[in-house]
Amino acid sequence: MKVIIGLNTAWNLVNFRAGLIRALVAHGHEVVAVAPQDDYASQLRGLGCRFVPMPMDNQGTHPVRDVLLFWRFLKLFLRERPDVYLGYTVKPNVYGSLAAHLLGVKVINNIAGLGAVFIHDGWLVKLVRVLYRVALRKSTKVFFQNADDRDLFIASGLVRAQVTGLIPGSGIDLIRFVPMPLRVDGALGFRFLLIARMLRDKGLLEYVEAAQILRTRWPQVECCLLGFLDVQNPAAISSEQMKEWVRQGHVNYLGVSDDVRPHIADADCVVLPSYREGTPRTLLEAAAMGRPIVTTDAVGCREVVDDGHNGFLCKVRNATDLADKMEKMLGLSVDQRLEMGAYGRKKMELEFDEQLVIDQYLVALSGISAQ
Repeated sequence: MKVIIGLNTAWNLVNFRAGLIRALVAHGHEVVAVAPQDDYASQLRGLGCRFVPMPMDNQGTHPVRDVLLFWRFLKLFLRERPDVYLGYTVKPNVYGSLAAHLLGVKVINNIAGLGAVFIHDGWLVKLVRVLYRVALRKSTKVFFQNADDRDLFIASGLVRAQVTGLIPGSGIDLIRFVPMPLRVDGALGFRFLLIARMLRDKGLLEYVEAAQILRTRWPQVECCLLGFLDVQNPAAISSEQMKEWVRQGHVNYLGVSDDVRPHIADADCVVLPSYREGTPRTLLEAAAMGRPIVTTDAVGCREVVDDGHNGFLCKVRNATDLADKMEKMLGLSVDQRLEMGAYGRKKMELEFDEQLVIDQYLVALSGISAQ
């Protein structure tokens, strides 16, 4: 079949959907990847798919731009005549699905976390819910990355329960992300690492405050940050704010990287105090590489960590509790942290293997093909 996969960035396609794209191509499907043009788009050809650039105002709420996006999807589907559309992220899920349904194209959606718009309240939340309800009404399959999000959509009448499915995030490539030995310095030079887009909703403010608390007691501890700054998002941390945090001496900003593995290998513990997630890929990567984790007892995050076994859960939006859990991690012996890392790796193998995600997509596509 001809499959179009739509996301809000080519970076997302390359970093999170490469395994799925390769598997679809290997099973004989023609894959067309659709996203705004960026520096990562050139890498898509190597995955065996064709790339079509699609301009998209990802965070904007201007109705004219959104109508234009719907029109672009409509023209794309008329030109390409796909059998199936795979939608990810809010706007491709909404406007891509609406266009596909209008033309009779089968749709499989992936709700990869509800994002900032569902954390807060107001007219925008109400509008997005209405759009989701209409966009998902005729979908063949709607995958969710955690049970809380699926239950919320079903209870709100946004999706029919019978078409929903649960997948373990985008899954993790267990061959690419392998356990690495821990550093054995103990608290001396102990490194915490947060990997995420630099957004307030990822718990950045709490992390910086916790770092300040922690370093008054453990001055040799490093609290590092890795990820994109100045992203197009109302919750984005600015470059100026990051420079001020670094100047104060409590955190160290490492910039961005196309390969997070060396950074995870250099870390003793990976931290993500996010307010809400689908299933955070960075925590899957950390656990697969045998790193203990500190994260929030929040939707999406708690699914990755069994509290006390492969990490610790802290309260949401609570810098003091975050600092306490980070200090608790510091107090563990190397053997205890190794045991946590081994538990996390085993959890990834049993519950979050990328192949589990790919298999569910292949089954869904097979069902559509048989119709």
